[in-house]
Amino acid sequence: MNHDFQEQAFMMRALLLSHQSLPACRPNPPVGCVLVKEGEIVSEGFTQPPGQHHAEAMALANYDGSFTDVTAYVTLEPCSFVGRTPSCAHTLVELGIKKVVVATLDPDRRNSGKGIAVLKEAGIEVEVGLCENEVLDFIEPYLIKN
Repeated sequence: MNHDFQEQAFMMRALLLSHQSLPACRPNPPVGCVLVKEGEIVSEGFTQPPGQHHAEAMALANYDGSFTDVTAYVTLEPCSFVGRTPSCAHTLVELGIKKVVVATLDPDRRNSGKGIAVLKEAGIEVEVGLCENEVLDFIEPYLIKN
């Protein structure tokens, strides 16, 4: 898949944001998210302490415009299950986001592939694998593998 430099820059910005999650986000993985509209970043988020916003939820909460034509760049597959916080995948669907670009799938068996399925079933365009190696270099030690 051929991604342009701008898309890579958005994902690398999300990766940079994810670093701000640590150490407070533990045991949740440090995730970053940027919302992009018409080629501009309109909101940013990163994983907050447990029970508070995940990266996507923080970015969504910090944005008050229309979600039409908004693309979310997120370093890890959005969660499909409700834990201490609502499911990010379902929230993205409810808000009518157009496209979600994910760096890497979540190996956590509660989610793995399910977050992507939720988005696709709702008709959202989904891409996986942008800057995956760069993101995995950082996030790998924090992922739940089971």
